Amino acid sequence: MNTDVMEKLAGTDRWTQPDLLGLEHLSAEEITIILDTARQLKEMTNGCAEKLDLLRGCTVANLFFENSTRTRTSFSLAARRLGADVIDFSSSGSSLSKGETFIDTAKNIEAMNVDSVVVRHRTPGTPHLLAKNIRSSVINAGDGAHEHPTQGLLDIMTIREHRKKIAGLTVALIGDISHSRTARSNIWGLKKLGAHVIVCGPSTLVSRRWEELGVEVAYSLDSILPRCDVLNLLRIQFERQITRPFPSVREYALLYAMTGERMARAKDDILIMAPGPINRGTEVTPEVADGPHSVILHQVTNGLAVRMAVLYLTHEVNR
Repeated sequence: MNTDVMEKLAGTDRWTQPDLLGLEHLSAEEITIILDTARQLKEMTNGCAEKLDLLRGCTVANLFFENSTRTRTSFSLAARRLGADVIDFSSSGSSLSKGETFIDTAKNIEAMNVDSVVVRHRTPGTPHLLAKNIRSSVINAGDGAHEHPTQGLLDIMTIREHRKKIAGLTVALIGDISHSRTARSNIWGLKKLGAHVIVCGPSTLVSRRWEELGVEVAYSLDSILPRCDVLNLLRIQFERQITRPFPSVREYALLYAMTGERMARAKDDILIMAPGPINRGTEVTPEVADGPHSVILHQVTNGLAVRMAVLYLTHEVNR
């Protein structure tokens, strides 16, 4: 590593966590260290387009037990941007189908001199279980409806880039709050950094119990819209629902989709975000998704920066 890189990453020695399992138990300082490191790495790689050798000689294994496009690709590319080798594991056709346990599979992969394991699983708590059973760094890429910490971090990084702060902003999470791991990670991170968070959607998907986390609960997008600095439009996760939570997609779009007409009643500098995949016409209309207030593609780029930062920081503690 050259001297310039070492100087720019000064301060990362305050990071002490060997894993990233969620944002719930991180402090505001720890979250800020990740965000600052991500910003520095983004600058040093010319917008995440160039490579560094921070993880040269290291191996990152992606263990994905759920379908993924953006997150899996983003972690793979982030690792390669830092000079690491990448193993992409898929549960289909693996030894799991022959009766091998999840932990044994992970231990066998770790035995191939793997330094970091990125895991996505439908069961909440799986990354925590894994971290107790292997020595490699474990990074949570989404565990059921529990948390998706790097998605929360990249959302927060995007807001901070465009608003220069988090404290004092009003950020609304719109849609399927009940099934959203993204919502949970956003809530933990945004609240710790001083934002006012609103969760909004149909009452079947937004329980009053969310107020116990210190957030505002609302059931009308139109009533909160004039107060919002940021809207994060969450996907309706039909695949996680046992029963249909509203009569029709058309009715949901009528009440909660961000449209051009609603944009006319929003703040002039409102940010429109979406973790993806986008269901155009359901959560957001095309003119809004592709409009000047949308920072959706900025989120994707910042996902690379955040994942580079997390891979680097956790590796430095664990090496």
